[in-house]
Amino acid sequence: MPHHHVAGLGAGPANLSLAALGEDVVPGGVVLFERREGPAWHPGLLGSGTQLQTSWIKDLVSLADPRNRLSFLNYMVTTGRIYAFLNAQYESIPRLEYARYLAWASGRLGTVRYGTEITEVDFADGRFVLRGADGPVATATHIVFGLGTHADVPACFAGQQIEGVVQAEQLETHLASVPSVPYEQAIVVGGGQTGAECVLNLVQRGFRDIRWIGRRQWFAPMDESPSANDFYRPTYLRFFQGLPETVRERYVAEQTLTSDGVSMTTLQVLYQANYEAFLREGRSPVMMLPGRSVVEASQRHGTIALWCERDWGGRERHSARTVVLATGRRAASLPLSERLLGLLETDSSGEPVVDADYSIRWKFSENCRMYVQNRSRVGHGLADPNLSLLAVRSAVIVNSLLERQVFAIRDEQMNTVWA
Repeated sequence: MPHHHVAGLGAGPANLSLAALGEDVVPGGVVLFERREGPAWHPGLLGSGTQLQTSWIKDLVSLADPRNRLSFLNYMVTTGRIYAFLNAQYESIPRLEYARYLAWASGRLGTVRYGTEITEVDFADGRFVLRGADGPVATATHIVFGLGTHADVPACFAGQQIEGVVQAEQLETHLASVPSVPYEQAIVVGGGQTGAECVLNLVQRGFRDIRWIGRRQWFAPMDESPSANDFYRPTYLRFFQGLPETVRERYVAEQTLTSDGVSMTTLQVLYQANYEAFLREGRSPVMMLPGRSVVEASQRHGTIALWCERDWGGRERHSARTVVLATGRRAASLPLSERLLGLLETDSSGEPVVDADYSIRWKFSENCRMYVQNRSRVGHGLADPNLSLLAVRSAVIVNSLLERQVFAIRDEQMNTVWA
């Protein structure tokens, strides 16, 4: 059975970043186990016009190691598209381009084991044991969980198999397989960026009776101001980690729109599509329904009925043949054995305690460490599940793994003073 100094579960952006930075410094490199059969990143959300909400320079490596061979700039130059990309004058990377960049990086690394699902991690004889469906696959001294997220489904849909209710990532496949009439109703639930992109997708496919439901009082744009972006800097992260837990919880709630809002460009395109459709057809295709929470769902004769509670009181009913859920994501559970779970230190909610270097506190952490990515929002701020500090977080983990400063994280020119 192969033994690895560092093994990672999941080959999304978080662990690919770690593997890229650790390629030349971690003994044997960082070996990643991925259940998918090949590279993929949100394949159902790569439609025309969709872009990242972060700068291209915040790639897998550049903020920690700008000379790394797996930078986005090197990817663009080596693929021969750098001039075409620059002349296209994108404000942000197209999502499809970013997905191809990740696939390019994973291919160059050569340490990603696709088609290998790890169903359980145990600990025996001073090392982690990674098990698949057919038994042990490998052992490791240290392990990093970068398992990503899964759809967060509202309670009223949980456990129900309602035909016509699709997750946002399934929308493209659904529309390709189900014939639709332009003026039949469609509902999108979720007022964030993914919900807005689903609405635009339906408009572009000819739907002309779309209802967009969101819980906030308005479909809020993401705050991309310079002061808001200060929250996504290493200096602020260090300040944030030193705050009491109650203060961190409040700050995360107050800062939500610096991460979870809708891009201004997306909102403008949507509003302009509504306006121009009214000029041509005498009616707008998208009805905005903010301040509403879906609390009940049912289906009868092929029609899905949703009941919404309104912030200002009362209920209302909406119906459609297609309902798209863009209601957020939640962290995937850690596949730890019962024995290993019993060795962890947990907080009041039962979640593992995560230290500043992203390591989990547990009984044998002195010799064998576990790290987690993308699941410490209150502990490490909104930047933790975000792509903005991807390389910085990976650099912190590499430094911790090797117990020396391999990468210096410098953030010295600050005009904002928190403490």
